[in-house]
Amino acid sequence: MQPSLRHLAPGFMKRSLDEVKRFANVVINQEGIRTPMTPYRLLDFTDPETITICKTMSDADLGGFSHASIDQVPHTASAPAHLRFHGHISIDLPRTRPHVQRTGYAAWRNRDRGATLFGKSLWDVDPYAMLALRVKSDGRKYFVNVQTESVVHTDLHQHRLYARQPGEWETVVIKWRDFVRTNHGEVVEPQSEMLTQKVRTLGIGLTDRIPGPFDLAVSSIWATNLVEDDEHGNEAEAQ
Repeated sequence: MQPSLRHLAPGFMKRSLDEVKRFANVVINQEGIRTPMTPYRLLDFTDPETITICKTMSDADLGGFSHASIDQVPHTASAPAHLRFHGHISIDLPRTRPHVQRTGYAAWRNRDRGATLFGKSLWDVDPYAMLALRVKSDGRKYFVNVQTESVVHTDLHQHRLYARQPGEWETVVIKWRDFVRTNHGEVVEPQSEMLTQKVRTLGIGLTDRIPGPFDLAVSSIWATNLVEDDEHGNEAEAQ
C-alpha cells in the first residue's frame, strides 16, 4: 500500500516530527511520572507561520456588519512579535436577513491542525493546571475560548480574559478547571469537566456588543504549572 499524497505533504511531516520531539521531551523529562515544570507552547506568534493556521469569525458571516482581522506584527524594541486581533464591532442587524436577531461579535481561533503519523493533531494539556497568555489588551471584554474533541462539537469552554494593565504587555493565567462550558453563547447545565487530554482549538472572542474599534495583541499561549511569566520572570496572578 502506497501512502497518499496528502500524507506526504510537508505540513503532515512537520506535525508528525513535532509530535515525535514532544514525546521524546516527555520521556527525557520524566513528565509521565512527575509534574512537568517546562511550559508547553500551544500557539507561539513569535513564529510568523503560526498565524497562517488561524482564522477570524464575526457576525459578518451571517450578514452582520462587524469585521475582524488578524495580522502578524514583527518584533520591535518595545514589543515581541505577535498576532494583532483588530477590527470594528457593529450591532446593526441585516435588513435582508430577518432571522438574524443578534449581532456584535468577533473572534479568532486556530484551524483544526490536521493529521500526523499518530492520528489527529490534538493538544494534551492534562498534565498542566493552567493556561497562560501573553497579551496587550485595550480593556474590552474578551473571552478565551477552548474547543475539545467532545461529543457535542459546538460546545466551547470559556473564561473571561481579565487584563489588569490595559495598554501594557502582561501575562494572564487561567486555571483549566475555571473554564465554563457553553453552547452558542449560553451556559450549559449540568457542567462537565473539560476534556483536557484532547484540545482541538484555542482562540479569543469579543462579545461585549459595544460598537466601535477593538485591538488586542497576543504573543504566545501556553500550558503551565507555574504561576509566572516565563518570558520575563514576572509573576502573574492566576484567575
